[in-house]
Amino acid sequence: MESLRKGFSKAKDGVVAAAEKTKAGVEEAATKTKEGVVYVGNKTMEGVVTSVNTVTQKSTEQANIVADMAVAGVNEVAQTTVEGVESAAVATGLVSTTDVKNPESGGQTDQ
Repeated sequence: MESLRKGFSKAKDGVVAAAEKTKAGVEEAATKTKEGVVYVGNKTMEGVVTSVNTVTQKSTEQANIVADMAVAGVNEVAQTTVEGVESAAVATGLVSTTDVKNPESGGQTDQ
């Protein structure tokens, strides 16, 4: 009977030792998995932030280009409109050509 107890005791010690090693192995694996997931999450977040910043920058650049083109277009239309009104005023005799300002001479009237 004594030998059975010793045998079972040794078997029990072996099972306990194996369980402790397994527990330590599982804990280490869980820790490394967590570290890996956190690392991937951080890299993904950095990539998303970089992508968002790039898209924002490109959108801003495109908006500025469109705005500049719109301003240039409006200025061109306004200049053409003014010239058309001046021509119509001169053609109808409302004003003389000497009354129309010359844009090349800095706003001075033609003389």
